[in-house]
Amino acid sequence: MTPSFLKEQVLVTSESSLTNILEDCLAAILMGNSILLSNQYEDAIILNTRKIPHREVSEPVTETLVRGPRDGFIEALVTNLALIRKRLKDPSLTIDYYQVGRRSKTDVVVLSIKNLTNPTIVREVKRRIEKVDIDSLQETGILEQLIEENSLSPFPQIQVTERPDKVAGSLAEGRVAILVDGTPFSLIVPLTFNSFYQSPEDYYERWMYSSLIRILRVGAAFIALYLPSIYVALISYHWGLIPTDLVITLAGSREGVPFPSIVEALIMEVTIEILREAGIRLPKPIGQAVGIVGGLVIGEAAVSAGLVSPMMVIVVALTAISSFALPQYTVGETLRILRFPLMLAAAALGLFGIVISFILITTHLVRLRSFGVNYLEPLVPYDLNGWKDTIVRTQTKRMDQRPTMLHPIDKRRMK
Repeated sequence: MTPSFLKEQVLVTSESSLTNILEDCLAAILMGNSILLSNQYEDAIILNTRKIPHREVSEPVTETLVRGPRDGFIEALVTNLALIRKRLKDPSLTIDYYQVGRRSKTDVVVLSIKNLTNPTIVREVKRRIEKVDIDSLQETGILEQLIEENSLSPFPQIQVTERPDKVAGSLAEGRVAILVDGTPFSLIVPLTFNSFYQSPEDYYERWMYSSLIRILRVGAAFIALYLPSIYVALISYHWGLIPTDLVITLAGSREGVPFPSIVEALIMEVTIEILREAGIRLPKPIGQAVGIVGGLVIGEAAVSAGLVSPMMVIVVALTAISSFALPQYTVGETLRILRFPLMLAAAALGLFGIVISFILITTHLVRLRSFGVNYLEPLVPYDLNGWKDTIVRTQTKRMDQRPTMLHPIDKRRMK
């Protein structure tokens, strides 16, 4: 019997293929598959008999919702693809397979919807993945850094998620998704500034409540980024801008503090960062206790010792809490990075330094692109249709078109 006859008529395995290349057989064995050989024929049959242990599908850890699906990606690529297929039963859903890593040979898939997604974006994603030449690829974070537009920018240019409903929704908008075997985190491109304060839950709730929550998130982002620097600038240079009663209160709270406001802010911010990092690395029950109790104890002790003022503790605590109000964890990292140079600029030049920093950040964002799409679209350049889903989300029945900035082939999603 020939190998092809065995494959088609005898073997009952669901996945099998023929090959006469030794390297393919070796790669299949290393992946856990079986090889069926015959002394009379050159072709070998690769049988998919691998069973890789993995955890069960569970709720996402980094993106929890009040209303929405509870399943999240896991470390098995096949399961993750099934979770997406469960939500997108479209025959036009295209899945392109790649192997990245000379030694790890990690499976990477690119997902897009044919006749919907802009082919220019799809080609650019594939081109960048094909150019990656690395020894080992273990996580999407490595791939993200290798294919992003500007690695010197503190702002993320690729969206990271572990929610299959978010990936399915992004694909339906005309974006491209990238999945890597061995990690629950997937990548979505292109990314725009709007995604910082958007959550899948916004589309599951009524539009008025979703708009209110988005406004709160934008306010929380402003507080997390600028509140410490504004406080330092006002205390150091601009007492006259503060109401008289509040000036008296602030002066009384700072009585006996030996450090200038910038040193106070740096001490508390560094302390909060250490507590945050310790809470992440420790076991979950202990980490929560360290984060809450540690912050209370250290803050109270610092005030009692006269090292910092009570108002500075309030400012830093409000800043830390505001950073957690954003649905994207990577955005919180960006705000934490920018917060320190902003405080230094405020300490050196006051509010003038904050304004200069704001102009520099805005200029950088205007120039930044993600896979050919302007980072600030639809804000800059202005797009009226895109404003239906920005800080304020309009009614669902009026969001009848896909984002114009993605230039999808099929522009309408509702009739």
